[in-house]
Amino acid sequence: MRSGRRRRRREGEGRSAHRVARRRRPTRPKRGYWAEAKSDELRFKCEAQMAKMRFMWIWQSADWPHFKFDAQALQPALASARVAQGRMLGMASGLQLVDLGELQLTEWALEAVATAQIEGELLQINSVRASAARRLGLTQSSRARPTQREPRAEATLDVIEAAMAQWPGPLAASSLFDWHAALFPNGRSGITRIVTGAYRTHPEPMQIVTPRLGKPDTVHYEAPPSRDVPSQMQALIDWFNDDKVRSGIDGIVRAAVAHLWFETIHPFEDGNGRIGRALSDLALAQDMRSSQRLFSLSQQIWLDRQGYYAQLQTGSRGPGMDVTPWVQWFAARVEQACLATLDQMQTAARKSAFWLELQATHPELTPSQRKVLNKLFDAQPQGFAGGMSTEKYTAITCVSRATAYRELTQLAEAGLLERSGQGRGTRYALVPLNSNRI
Repeated sequence: MRSGRRRRRREGEGRSAHRVARRRRPTRPKRGYWAEAKSDELRFKCEAQMAKMRFMWIWQSADWPHFKFDAQALQPALASARVAQGRMLGMASGLQLVDLGELQLTEWALEAVATAQIEGELLQINSVRASAARRLGLTQSSRARPTQREPRAEATLDVIEAAMAQWPGPLAASSLFDWHAALFPNGRSGITRIVTGAYRTHPEPMQIVTPRLGKPDTVHYEAPPSRDVPSQMQALIDWFNDDKVRSGIDGIVRAAVAHLWFETIHPFEDGNGRIGRALSDLALAQDMRSSQRLFSLSQQIWLDRQGYYAQLQTGSRGPGMDVTPWVQWFAARVEQACLATLDQMQTAARKSAFWLELQATHPELTPSQRKVLNKLFDAQPQGFAGGMSTEKYTAITCVSRATAYRELTQLAEAGLLERSGQGRGTRYALVPLNSNRI
């Protein structure tokens, strides 16, 4: 979660964290601790404090791993998410195959870039899109620059693809091992060699810490000991595959609990954040009964990453097992992801209608005019930065200044552009979409 010096990097609650080896002395009461408890009330407070110290993490609770949530309190968040999801699916059902493919390509790329970015790893969007297009069987534009396969992008997309393809069948430990091995194909996290395709086995504590210069590190979370990981993970897998669970709770709740549960166990040396989010994607794909990726959950997590870190940290603390706040936050991210996709589809529909109308009413437009109109449309609703000028037109289309001036004038006279200013200060803007410009 937080980075530190000279420590092995791993993924934590959405951030890079470190495996910390340290000897921890058992907590002992101060001398005279009970002697000072002169009343039953004070003694009770002391016992409560000691109990709180013993059950700092949620997995130390006597009720672990029986997560609880307030179904009534969750209803508004779940209802909003389902409404957004329904609107998104309704509009997607009317898309042409080519448009649906382009939408999936965009969401694959957003998901891969965002889930890596949450862990501090930057992927090149062009490389990711090229790889995603190959996987989806989509043809790239002949004008697109050829891109080399980037190993990190390929590894991230391997996990995303495997998780989505898993939806019809049950989850198994071997599936998670395959995802983990795919994420680290060379057996290294950065320059550090790690165990891949298997649960962690190191004896030292798996902790998420913030190092402090000259002071003890701040421990944000400590996962269960490595010796307990196999049994802990089997309990999660059995719950995940239980038909009664799938039919008994909302699919969004199931995805949220699965993610928190996985991150709480932290079963691998590295990659827990990305694999945990892939597990959520699998749960949501099972809920929708489809391997089509129509929205990017990780993109919305990235946009509210501080909330993500805070919710995971709060949800991993004991002694209670109530995860209602975490599920509410998670459902809100699903809602925002669906609304973001809906907005993309609505924009694409407006753009398609825009060009169909232009083709019918202004077939005389030159390729350079079409290119500039396309850029101006994409800049809506904020508008093209600084307005369109003759100089910018020339830079975009590579035509002469005289041609740029003539073509801009033609677009203005046709009612497609609004002109403002004079001389070198003349600027052009696309006529608002709701105007009768054509």
